[in-house]
Amino acid sequence: MNSLVHLSTDLSAVLEAVPEPAAMLSPDYKILATNAAYVDHHHIPDNEETPYCYKVSHGYSRPCDESGESCPLKKCMETGKRHRVLHLHQTSKGREHVDVEMRPLKLADGKTYYLEVMHQVKVAQANPQGQGLIGRSDAFNQMLSLIQRAGPNSITVLLLGESGTGKELAAKALHNISSRVKKPFVTVECSGLSETLFESEMFGHEKGAFTGAINKKEGLVSAARGGTLFLDEIGDVPLSLQVKLLRLIETGTYRTVGGVDLKQADFRLVCATHKNLKKLVENGQFRQDLYYRISAFPIELPSLKERKEDISLLIEAFIKRITKDEVALNEAALTALKNYDFPGNIRELRNILERAVLLTDNNQIGTEHLPPECKCSISTVGELGSSEPLKLVPLAELESHYLSRIREQFSGNNRELAEKLGVSERTLYRKLSAL
Repeated sequence: MNSLVHLSTDLSAVLEAVPEPAAMLSPDYKILATNAAYVDHHHIPDNEETPYCYKVSHGYSRPCDESGESCPLKKCMETGKRHRVLHLHQTSKGREHVDVEMRPLKLADGKTYYLEVMHQVKVAQANPQGQGLIGRSDAFNQMLSLIQRAGPNSITVLLLGESGTGKELAAKALHNISSRVKKPFVTVECSGLSETLFESEMFGHEKGAFTGAINKKEGLVSAARGGTLFLDEIGDVPLSLQVKLLRLIETGTYRTVGGVDLKQADFRLVCATHKNLKKLVENGQFRQDLYYRISAFPIELPSLKERKEDISLLIEAFIKRITKDEVALNEAALTALKNYDFPGNIRELRNILERAVLLTDNNQIGTEHLPPECKCSISTVGELGSSEPLKLVPLAELESHYLSRIREQFSGNNRELAEKLGVSERTLYRKLSAL
């Protein structure tokens, strides 16, 4: 990238020592120097004039903070301290989640510049070809940002959210970016476990410890040694068993059922529940001391209703996982799903698509292939200003219809359209992407 104004040979060498994409920025958002990884990451042409970071990363014509985005450079300039933020960047591989780290750096010339390092987010994808967590919406990105913060640490994490929001996937993401990634990830389904079964499953048992214990059995705590123990639906653990769980967490020790020797546990704890644990504590159904032990770092997983911008992306991703055939939804079916509330969240969406793929004979999914509860009356929205009375439709549908029509008619660019509509360019881009 010879056209960039490099500050010094030494600085370029420092940037090349950074294994991840890195750049040196000026206070006016100009990219002054980069390492090779940055150029490859963003695919910047050699003949590019001295570019601005917001143009390279987002394609914006103005700084991030003026386009509805949190700007790490501006925050860094305001505070004089390191700042991190999760962004969705345009890269040589398409749109990707990036954990951006910005640091102020005072050089020998007395001026302050800013070192930007792009940390790759490996546990989430912004395209339908990816595995694991998938999404682009603001609600998804907020959740992902917290996962990125907590993952590399040993802090206990409590995943909160409705059933079907992907809590186990989030727990695996935490494990995969931790130092324990090469060790086991062990799930304990807490729902419906009796006291004897809970102890036996968790701690293991000795031969002859109870009727039917004909062999010695290793418990899940032992199986998770060195790795992550995921307690799913911890809100369903009976009060009588919570004290044993608390003792394990507090002391890091346990005994097998029928055993005498005290054993040492070694795991990172992640818990999940769809229940309101605070209310359970108030009602005396969940121990307060256990609640404080497991809720050191709570992460709220958004419902699908809160991230409807991701529905089209999730549909495409799930269909790719369900079948190798080129299956697609027609416009009516897609509109019906976008207007559905999904009480079962992402799990329900996948189930609906699996059923629809089996029902279609021509690789085209229509409303006739959807469950009755998903079907909604989709009427064409009348033209604004027409003397014909408008039919009552959801506001989201009205907005989608309007944006679709206005995009076809407007001859200017997105920035000009955003100004006309009174929204940020980023907000407009997000809304158009969701159409």
